[in-house]
Amino acid sequence: MGEAPALNASAFGGRPVIDVDTHLVEPHDLWTRRAPPRLCSRVPRVVERDGRRAWVIDEDKVLLEGATPASVVARDGSKWPGLEFLRHQFEEVHPASWDARARVALMDAMGIHAQVVYPNILGFGGQHAVRVDPELRLACVEIYNDAMAELQAESGERLFPMALLPWWDVERAVAEVERCARLGLKGVNINSDPHLFREEGGDFLPDLGDPHWYPLWEVCEDLGLPVNFHIGASEQSMDFVGQQGWPGLHRDLKAALGGAMLFLNNGRVLGNLILSGLLDRFPRLRFVSVESGIGWIPFLLEAIDYQYAETGANAAHLERRPSEYFATNFYACFWFERRDLTADIRRLGVDNVLFETDFPHPICLYPVDDMDAALAGLSEAEKRKVLAENAAALYRIPLPGGA
Repeated sequence: MGEAPALNASAFGGRPVIDVDTHLVEPHDLWTRRAPPRLCSRVPRVVERDGRRAWVIDEDKVLLEGATPASVVARDGSKWPGLEFLRHQFEEVHPASWDARARVALMDAMGIHAQVVYPNILGFGGQHAVRVDPELRLACVEIYNDAMAELQAESGERLFPMALLPWWDVERAVAEVERCARLGLKGVNINSDPHLFREEGGDFLPDLGDPHWYPLWEVCEDLGLPVNFHIGASEQSMDFVGQQGWPGLHRDLKAALGGAMLFLNNGRVLGNLILSGLLDRFPRLRFVSVESGIGWIPFLLEAIDYQYAETGANAAHLERRPSEYFATNFYACFWFERRDLTADIRRLGVDNVLFETDFPHPICLYPVDDMDAALAGLSEAEKRKVLAENAAALYRIPLPGGA
């Protein structure tokens, strides 16, 4: 194990920072201590199976063999290299991976004012919930959201988890959006590909551009809640080490390629949202492409514009060129990118770029490097927008001192 890095609260030059993509390593009792007695033995929990831990749901459905916590930050603050974290357990990771007070203390050491938080166990888009019956899956989502409201309060309004939705039932999803807004949660997180789910009657759900989903988009628009599409937010898109690499690649190399392709896969989601025409009907709806980087987006938007014109697709009668919807309805996040970063931010629009660390996941930015150097070429006002002000406006998060 290496030494703990020296964390430097001045890495951001004293500016307020909102980190828009971090994760919670779910405590083993997150669901069981909140579930009604009749569901305690069915909600997600950690059990021993053949001498090994596993996250399970219902009687025997495995969510995560080994129950490996998705954190590369060890209890002493050092960062495990590569995929070494797969050999460790919950008790060995830094408490900031799962505890609100410890997380806030670490944020203070890193110079970060607030963090947006995403899940692990039920899937980045809640896609694993549908492995069980409707009553249990709904309870799992509601319990998670209740726990996240508690986490937000316990953090002193420094941690802002995004709500999971019962996306398999649009009426229940609308009701859960309204409930989570009352709880004070600031945005929602959703499966990017519900059309791959077959309902109990045997029919597939429609894709997110279908009128079936209009009530959901309407309530998110009316309540001002951004809709977040985290990478890997569906069974189709979550392919970390699987099919991207050739069979002969070492596992670590497959992980490197699979992780990079996860970023690019969000282009499929972004492109479909734009070309669906949704944003002509819901012009105030806001989408966030989470943990996908920004460098590929200008090319994708230019390519879609070109294809839209050259293939005759403009007969579909979008009210604007496809690329024009990004500036009014989309946000994207960066963390590791440094080559041409300032140029990419300017190409996308300074008002549409957010900062993240992905703490405490395997590719997290920990420790944070010199952001003044990373953002060289941006004005002071532009740096403040990218590091905090854009996120503060989008998620309605107050900044210290009214900054």
